[in-house]
Amino acid sequence: MRVELGRLPGAGALYRRALLGALPGTGRRRGRELPALELSVAGVTVDRAHLADYDRVCGFRLADRLPATYLHVLGFPLSLRLMTAADFPIPLTGVVHVANRITVARPVQVGESVDFRTYAENLRPHERGRQLDVVLVGSVDGEEVWRGVSTYLGKERAAGGGPRRDRGDRPAPPAFSAQWRVTPRVGTDYARVSGDRNPIHTSKLGARLFGFPRPIAHGMWSKARCLAALESRLPDAYTVDVAFKLPVPLPSTVAFGATTGGAGWDFGLHGARDGRPHLVGTVR
Repeated sequence: MRVELGRLPGAGALYRRALLGALPGTGRRRGRELPALELSVAGVTVDRAHLADYDRVCGFRLADRLPATYLHVLGFPLSLRLMTAADFPIPLTGVVHVANRITVARPVQVGESVDFRTYAENLRPHERGRQLDVVLVGSVDGEEVWRGVSTYLGKERAAGGGPRRDRGDRPAPPAFSAQWRVTPRVGTDYARVSGDRNPIHTSKLGARLFGFPRPIAHGMWSKARCLAALESRLPDAYTVDVAFKLPVPLPSTVAFGATTGGAGWDFGLHGARDGRPHLVGTVR
């Protein structure tokens, strides 16, 4: 079933709904299957001041060409509406964003109007629960120009029976070319520009409730910051695929490195002191 919304929903109200639904005694039962639902909204435009704010938070140059990760932020409230539905199989509170793949078919300019649609697919078992993909597609004048696939993990007490992670061979980090100091303000600033106000990123108490000693950076901020470092070397059309490894605690210092070959870029974000991986990715 496809439902077209008249406008993008408000992210704040959706987060409040998710938090209320997570309270003990609410009696809310999750569906075991993915909802056969696609949400869409037409005519989404860019606020130039918001784009400039996003660019500053993530390290992009101020330009009329939209960063690939900005389209994720622009359409995120639509995906959030899907994920906060009563029958969505994984609760939003405590969900872990484990991977993200973005395909840019062509550059999108600031003056263009974008139509978005979103749906979930590929619900599957995982050794720590279940995971699924939320797909967000952006089109201009009927032409698909952008596609994002976010993989989310919902942790469950009973093991999901999926494939186990290989904890042995950890890939060697690339030679570092930059170090970035990531302060607690990154969590609050990115929450403001993205609408992703999950308290694990902005609150010490919220982080502790979900097992983190202190707040952690948004995974999509980490991806955007890495992409900003490669901004001048990206083609007009490409796919940037990342896996989120260990969280980036706030504050901390991280090291970025990238290598190139004939196929594109391999890059990573690691702890500056211990070399532990936070993010690994490719541009192809």
